[in-house]
Amino acid sequence: MADDKDPDGQTEDPTQKRLDEALERGDVAKSQEINTWFVIAGATLVISTFSGSIGGGLLMPMRNLLANSWMIKTDGKSLIALTQQLELAVIAAIGVPLLMLALAAIAGNMLQHRLVWSAESLKPKFSKISPGAGFARIFGKQAAANFLKGIGKLIALGAVMTMILWPERHRMEAMVKLDPAAMMGATTSLTVQLMGAVVAALAIVAIADYLFQYRSWFQRQKMSLQEIKEEFKQSEGDPHIKGKLRQLRQQRSRKRMMSAVPKASVIITNPTHYSVALSYERGMSAPTCVAKGVDNLAFKIREIARAHDIPIVENVPLARALYATVEIDQEIPVEHYHAVAEVIGYVMRLKRGFSAGRG
Repeated sequence: MADDKDPDGQTEDPTQKRLDEALERGDVAKSQEINTWFVIAGATLVISTFSGSIGGGLLMPMRNLLANSWMIKTDGKSLIALTQQLELAVIAAIGVPLLMLALAAIAGNMLQHRLVWSAESLKPKFSKISPGAGFARIFGKQAAANFLKGIGKLIALGAVMTMILWPERHRMEAMVKLDPAAMMGATTSLTVQLMGAVVAALAIVAIADYLFQYRSWFQRQKMSLQEIKEEFKQSEGDPHIKGKLRQLRQQRSRKRMMSAVPKASVIITNPTHYSVALSYERGMSAPTCVAKGVDNLAFKIREIARAHDIPIVENVPLARALYATVEIDQEIPVEHYHAVAEVIGYVMRLKRGFSAGRG
């Protein structure tokens, strides 16, 4: 378990498998300051955009309620109907702003990591009630970081509020003499200005906190050399991993084989199915197979051979026999020496005749 690790032994960067397992457990890099910033930014947007509509939406029902209070019936059904009307008015006025705040809170989480559904945090753990673990949480690195972060936020917010409100101190004193409607507009404007500055200041705090939280999370996921070896062994035993590795090896082998076709001396083929590329130079003990294939691969070998003017000789039984008995980069078996020698001799005679014709 993560709580039982020896930090001194965790020296290696985590593998992708380790990171995926942490995500499944719900162990993700998360900064609460990012969520706070999104909520405050959303609240600033709501106040600057919807303050007038919210006030108007609540003003009319309340004004009618006070103006016609003497007509309101207080019996059970009438009181319930009045309550429902007021509830609908409140929902209509603040429904969209509240939805925007909820979306802002969700966006703060989604920006940091994708949605995670895990019951791991609900499981009982001894470390949650252990005095030693509790002491480490209170006086540990995370607690110290939270303390310094809190001090930093207080200083930053205090400085921002002072810069915004101090020049407005005389205006604020005069606000008490204003009409309530006029005071509401001035207050809203000042509030939006103040919250905008707070959002700007908290953005720096949120980014710094996220970088710290991510670094702490990444350090927790680090692995020892033994853990990496064990994970590699487990991965090697996975049939899906084995299949993928086998597929990659086959692809590399096929690519290397096709790159060797232009170096072949002759292609022996059964035009409908088989192609075997042989290479031979004077001084070699026997021709070597540099490529072979069936169906589409055989066609590809012949296509590359034509592009590089490599002779293609049709010999159905020899092509089948060579394909079944010789492997890539191996010399042909002794029993095929005579048949292959006839083919290579025929190819050499063709080349000499072609050279003589050009001369």
